[in-house]
Amino acid sequence: MRTQFAHSDSHSGNFSRKSTAKKHINPMDWLGNLFFGAGIAHSILVFALVITLGVLLGRVKVAGISLGVTWILFVGIAASHFGMGIEAHVLHFFKEFGLVLFVFSIGLQVGPSFFSSFKKEGIGMNLAAAVVVFCGVGMAIAIHYAAGLPMSTMVGILSGAVTNTPGLGAATQTYTDITGLDDPSISLGYAVAYPLGVLGAIGSLIALKFAFRISLDGEYAEIRRRKGLKVGADRITLEVANPSLDGRTIDEVQELSGRHFVISRICGKDGKIEIAGSESVLRKSDRILVVAEPRDIDFLVAFVGERVDMEWQKMDTALEARRVMITNPDVNGKTLGKLGLYGGFSFNITRVNRAGIDLVAHPDLQLQMGDRVTAVGTATSLKNVEKILGNSMMRLRQPNLVPIFLGIFLGVLAGSVPFFIPGIPQPIKLGLAGGPLVVSILLSRFGPKFKLVTYTTVSANLMVREIGIAIFLAGVGLGAGRDFVSTVINGGGYIWIAYGAAITVLPLLIGGAIARAFLKLDYFTLMGVLSGSTTNPPALAYSNATADNDMPAVGYATVYPLTMFLRVLTAQLLIIFFL
Repeated sequence: MRTQFAHSDSHSGNFSRKSTAKKHINPMDWLGNLFFGAGIAHSILVFALVITLGVLLGRVKVAGISLGVTWILFVGIAASHFGMGIEAHVLHFFKEFGLVLFVFSIGLQVGPSFFSSFKKEGIGMNLAAAVVVFCGVGMAIAIHYAAGLPMSTMVGILSGAVTNTPGLGAATQTYTDITGLDDPSISLGYAVAYPLGVLGAIGSLIALKFAFRISLDGEYAEIRRRKGLKVGADRITLEVANPSLDGRTIDEVQELSGRHFVISRICGKDGKIEIAGSESVLRKSDRILVVAEPRDIDFLVAFVGERVDMEWQKMDTALEARRVMITNPDVNGKTLGKLGLYGGFSFNITRVNRAGIDLVAHPDLQLQMGDRVTAVGTATSLKNVEKILGNSMMRLRQPNLVPIFLGIFLGVLAGSVPFFIPGIPQPIKLGLAGGPLVVSILLSRFGPKFKLVTYTTVSANLMVREIGIAIFLAGVGLGAGRDFVSTVINGGGYIWIAYGAAITVLPLLIGGAIARAFLKLDYFTLMGVLSGSTTNPPALAYSNATADNDMPAVGYATVYPLTMFLRVLTAQLLIIFFL
């Protein structure tokens, strides 16, 4: 018992001494450790603080211009410079995960229109992007010989100037594989050139706008005039005057025309209005309500007869038009013909709105979750259509996480697959940016064919996208800020900044001028193409905010896969051939 008491006394003495020692500890040290220490809480706090301040600063406009979320990058640099650093492996995870979320959400958004856009204008877009890539590579080689900078440093500057992290990683890995050593100048060149790579890209977009005297309102009008002839759906009223169409069914008329269009309603000589079905017979002098692509309007006027004005809603009180949203998963991926929703007598499907674009309904048109169809018919028949298609917003509002995380899983796999090119010792990969982007585009476009629901609401997609870009920019800033100032002031980095700015701006101006003057790209698509040619998410964010539509995102996604491949490939080749 004595021993126990003695032992207890001993502990009491130690406790007393410890308690005395604790009295000398600053009770506010925990706060300093939280802001300037390490650990999970510190990392989350710093990221949250950087993103919050960056978003708030992004709302400030000077001369009507704001850098938007790009401010997050500069706040991150400042925070890192003043000691609010984050452990390297934690920082790397945050940055890459944010980038994956960003590019994946872009792919889901633009996927449905990606392939059609590529068929029509994608070749020209990718040519313009390739011009930007090779101009930048040529300038890097020229500066290497003129200034005597090691090519490893130049590749770092080049990667930072075009904000291409996979290129940086490829160059670093290739250098290590060849020499067995690390070259910190690669990362420093990237860090020094990156900020002006962002600003230079945005400045180039603004410069092209003024150089070509582009008015945003005028550009919208021109797009409606020129590109509206390619995509969309218009309603016109025609009076049947072609004698060869008299007595023919609507199916026969469509077959003769060779075009996709929908005859919604027919008004006979007696003024009686009926829903047009596939077996409905046209008579001379009938008036028909036609829904067709704008490019086909002139042909239909010449083929059918005279264009007339008619107020269908006032004359047609028994019939109504209603937008019905597809929320039934069983409908996803099926065509109008298979569902029996085309060519009926009690109702008619005239248009399908997908991602803000009206498509002309035809039997082979595949429906997707989130589509809005325009149905015309009686109130009773339209209720039946709603039962088939769903028309329940509650279903769409429920989060559907399977396609997101399945897509990220497949995207990471695709990005990690090595591509071996003869003569090049190191394999080429799409990386954590290119892989998820390609997979998300494929899923959003072809997922419905495999009964995979890839629809996400606009707000949900936007939330994921903005969170991703915010985390990515914060990570880049926090990683670059530690050595940024010392490199610029003491290491001659200010000259690197000038080199990086030149590599950023001149190729963009050259490629942008060619695309605008010769390829006749509209300004909104051009912004996306140039942002994609530099794999520049902040420039894309600025472009999206300026355009207020998805055209920059479509341009970005169209050129991004090829650009990413070229950026990674050229970074490796420059190290291999000029080391």
